[in-house]
Amino acid sequence: MAGPDHAGLFGLASSQAGYFTAEQARGAGFSLRLLQHHAETGRFIRIRRGLYRLRDYPSSPREEVMAAYLAAGKEGAVISHESALDLLELSDTIPDAIHLSVPRTKRHLPTLPGVAVHTTTRPFGREDVAIRQGMRVTSPLRTILDTAETGTGPEQVEQAIRAAVNRGLVTPRRLTEAAASRPQRVSRLISAALTRVST
Repeated sequence: MAGPDHAGLFGLASSQAGYFTAEQARGAGFSLRLLQHHAETGRFIRIRRGLYRLRDYPSSPREEVMAAYLAAGKEGAVISHESALDLLELSDTIPDAIHLSVPRTKRHLPTLPGVAVHTTTRPFGREDVAIRQGMRVTSPLRTILDTAETGTGPEQVEQAIRAAVNRGLVTPRRLTEAAASRPQRVSRLISAALTRVST
């Protein structure tokens, strides 16, 4: 029987800021007992139930976002709202929490300290999600609309629109069209911001 794949687990954790889940460890051949042994001896650090970190892996910016993303279950969670603005470098906002969006059907997540979970009935299509630093993040278009709808400061939304348009990530026409499916106040905010951005 093949033993645990230490190199494989290290490679996976390296792509996740040093973090890995118990499920991922099992996939690399680590039994629950072996996982507990490594946690007790200090090779692995148990962050919370089902989430671990390599003890000697160097710290990195936004690693707490990766930890929350993995803890929430990366198959269903998407980094969103102000956290997505930050990861996409669309504004200089400093998120007050780590923002994750999940489908309404997956709303029963464990309580995660410092994490704001948003539930949505709008499915995440291919055009709604980007990959940044190994994490699923709402696309620039979806991020702008979501933050405009949930009350992010108008100046931050406008800054994000300006950055996204200038970098060719969205077009004013597409943004206007997409905003039409949101509450009217979102359309008004987007329209006013686009007017200022174009002047």
